[in-house]
Amino acid sequence: MAGRIRDADIQLVRERVDIAEVIGERVTLRNAGGGNLKGLCPFHDERSPSFNVTPARGVYHCFGCGVGGDAITFLTEIDGLTFVEAVERMAARAGLKLTYEDIDGRVQRSPSSQPGLKQRLLEAHTAAAAFYTERLIDPEAETARRFLTERGFDRDAAATFGCGYAPDAWDALTKHLRAKGFTAEELTGAGLAKPSRTGNLIDRFRRRLVWPIRDSSASTIGFGARKLFEDDQGPKYLNTPETPLYKKSQVLYGIDLARREIAKTGRVVIVEGYTDVMACHLAGVPVAVATCGTAFGAEHIRILRRFLFDSESANGRIVFTFDGDEAGQRAALKAFDEEQRFVSQTYIAVTPDGQDPCELRQHKGDEAVRELIERHTPLVQFALDREIAKHDLDTAEGRLHATRAIAPLLARVKDRGLVDEYIGDYAGRLGKEKAELRRAVAGVASGQSAEEVPAPRRSPDADSTQLRAQREILKLALQHPQVAGPYFDAVDATPFTDPNYRAVREAVEAAGGAGKATAGANWIAGVSASCAEIAAQALVNELAVEELRIDREPDAVYVRTLLARIQRPVVEAEVADLKRRLQRVNPSTDKDEYMSLFGKLMGLEQHVRSLRDQAANAVE
Repeated sequence: MAGRIRDADIQLVRERVDIAEVIGERVTLRNAGGGNLKGLCPFHDERSPSFNVTPARGVYHCFGCGVGGDAITFLTEIDGLTFVEAVERMAARAGLKLTYEDIDGRVQRSPSSQPGLKQRLLEAHTAAAAFYTERLIDPEAETARRFLTERGFDRDAAATFGCGYAPDAWDALTKHLRAKGFTAEELTGAGLAKPSRTGNLIDRFRRRLVWPIRDSSASTIGFGARKLFEDDQGPKYLNTPETPLYKKSQVLYGIDLARREIAKTGRVVIVEGYTDVMACHLAGVPVAVATCGTAFGAEHIRILRRFLFDSESANGRIVFTFDGDEAGQRAALKAFDEEQRFVSQTYIAVTPDGQDPCELRQHKGDEAVRELIERHTPLVQFALDREIAKHDLDTAEGRLHATRAIAPLLARVKDRGLVDEYIGDYAGRLGKEKAELRRAVAGVASGQSAEEVPAPRRSPDADSTQLRAQREILKLALQHPQVAGPYFDAVDATPFTDPNYRAVREAVEAAGGAGKATAGANWIAGVSASCAEIAAQALVNELAVEELRIDREPDAVYVRTLLARIQRPVVEAEVADLKRRLQRVNPSTDKDEYMSLFGKLMGLEQHVRSLRDQAANAVE
């Protein structure tokens, strides 16, 4: 049985480790006076910083969500480590040797003999990164070196970003790491190796240029690999699969090199690939990051906001870069759907002639990359121009439809001081009076119907995270009833605030419930037939074919997350009502009623916290 770490050693770890440095690798901290530091909480979304760190006492506390503790606690919460794993990591950081004891106080083992799983996976990645880097100088890696050289990356650049080469052998890395003592389970768990069809363990990456993907503390947690040869049947880019270390929705390539400059300047540039990150950094834009094998989403925003100190008192700037082709413009408009999550202003820099930053640097030099980023345009302006371009402004009908199209976009502008300026600009382009466009925007913002205000025909999920979640869970019930059913059926129609969504929810119940259904045309037809209104029937068919908002197969966790998201406002409203009722009760004369209400309030608040924790992972 494993021993326990000596109490004196744990105390020494707490004393020697600088909590500000540990937390500062995940959160930008700024002086708050009185020896305190403040930042945006990594455990819940907030627009004003309420996460406080007191280095002198080695503790942190968030006044928004109530979490707190020391550096060890922080690591257990943020990285999912056990207490022992967190202490071991902190000890290694401080250069301390730990002593382990049995129940009688006798020394039992050394800390290195049984490190935790995550520590072993990190060690395997570190060894793999060194292996790949060493292989880059082999004669076999000539194609990989030429790939880098042709794109303007010399040996120093390759070293800075840790570029490497996965050799042309089925199990070169596997043999290398097994010789270092790593088990087959550790290599497959790390995503570095996989079983072959014959059952033998083989390397995941082969004959490819490799980039190490590091977290904000510069630990290697995964790899991205680009194919180099035409006879390679795999995808152009192949990334590490999901592992205990690597969660692609939470990974940003280059964050280890960019985070300090992001915190210093309050700027971040979001590009599309590994070579684009390299090009930007080498060209003098050291705040560039990229996603790894997935679209830019909510979790990426949560991470960047912490480093940006993205609060109402800050003046941050987020610049997206996209190719000028149609696919790039679609990606830009998708980014606009997410940009409301940032407090700071968002911009877009569209690369000329369909070139990405790497190609731009290659053909026109470093200055051209810097100029691209400096020529950024507000993302809302880009979205407005794109909508207007769809309509013929030489006709009255075209101008009307254009007005209806841009009103919801203007209603979503974060900085209300800019709305009037945009209204003035676009009213002139549309041949409208400013007052007319202003009424359209105000009407959309107040939730008026299309008959009451000239607004475009849009899906109800376009302007509300709540409605997006409601729509998504209905899609799951229709498209994947076996997965969603057991959880979906347990939540009634109350959280569905849109009348048509509520009608579809009721139709699912009338059709026998998703839990007893089998995905297919019969199930969709049964739900449609149970709808009382034609509009709800049409919506059923629409939801049955609409893509889900995730790029993987849905599972129970995703279903429960969405249900938590839509239930939370309902429970929060009940909490608010109970608080109002409590204020009207005199605890001196109506003690029993007061205690009863208070008990219910405590239970509901606990429920809200539980729903908030579950909903934190929702795809929006």
